[in-house]
Amino acid sequence: MLNLKGPQGRWNFFMIAGILGLYGLIQLLAAAKILLSYHLQILSLACINIILVVSLNLIMGFTGQFSLGHAGFLAIGAYLSASLTVFYQLPFWLALIASGLAAAFVGVLIGLPALRLRGDYLAIATLGFGEIIRVIILNISAVGGPRGFTGIPRHTTFGLTYFLMIAAVVIIKNFIYSAHGRACISIREDETAAGSLGINTTYYKVVAFAIGAMFAGVAGALFSHYMQFISPTTGQIGFMRSVDILIMLVLGGLGNLTGSVVVAVFLTFLPEFLRGFAEYRMLIYPVLLLLMMLFRPEGLMGKTELSYSYLENIFSKFKRKGLRPDGTN
Repeated sequence: MLNLKGPQGRWNFFMIAGILGLYGLIQLLAAAKILLSYHLQILSLACINIILVVSLNLIMGFTGQFSLGHAGFLAIGAYLSASLTVFYQLPFWLALIASGLAAAFVGVLIGLPALRLRGDYLAIATLGFGEIIRVIILNISAVGGPRGFTGIPRHTTFGLTYFLMIAAVVIIKNFIYSAHGRACISIREDETAAGSLGINTTYYKVVAFAIGAMFAGVAGALFSHYMQFISPTTGQIGFMRSVDILIMLVLGGLGNLTGSVVVAVFLTFLPEFLRGFAEYRMLIYPVLLLLMMLFRPEGLMGKTELSYSYLENIFSKFKRKGLRPDGTN
């Protein structure tokens, strides 16, 4: 149950008010035609990218498993949901749930053998998984094959992506701060030591992998029903898509949810601001990564998470110095 009492309760109240207020503001701007459908599309893609990055963060940042196949789960969710709504006329919400569950199931099937590997070997195994999914889709003519899947109805709205993004962040955050999340973090820090303390390392790695895959599948369903077209040859679900998600994660900081959200939004908007330099996009990303590794290897946010305790520490520092937050006496 959500705590709304005491200082932490006030923080929770302000967070809920801020989330609802931001959504209301965006809807008012859209109703006033200040934000056009193009802007809402970019905002929706930013929300989808946040779901993808925070779900990969659970696998890599908090459990320490190097995965290069996250776009494979995106593809499963995208194509399964599209097939269910186009060929079987299922309600979108059922297709959305089915996509998440199917991606989680495949995550378990892949995770059981693959997560016995470590480091580079695990990265190669997950990369192979992502390519296998893409090649299978290429050879299924019923979903368009290399031409792509067209005629997908638009069921995804900005409001749906926004609140599912909030749900994904909250669920993953609560999981991380639970006993199960602490077990995952202990595996990241030292898997051998965690195992010697009685933690079932394989179980927790598979659980983290399945949860991350589930949210990636949901993101895929949202993506295909917003774009109304998905193709295995345009970079939407292939290796470069996995790299894009990984870059967002590394720039935001491994094991940092706040950084994942901030950088996912930034890198979603960046190509729109640089449309005149689209051919240099794959040059800008490596430069950003290089600068980050040189000057801030822990990522944009490092170990700083936006929370009540963090803001409390800032205000306490100002109080000790006899200053207000604006720097005045």
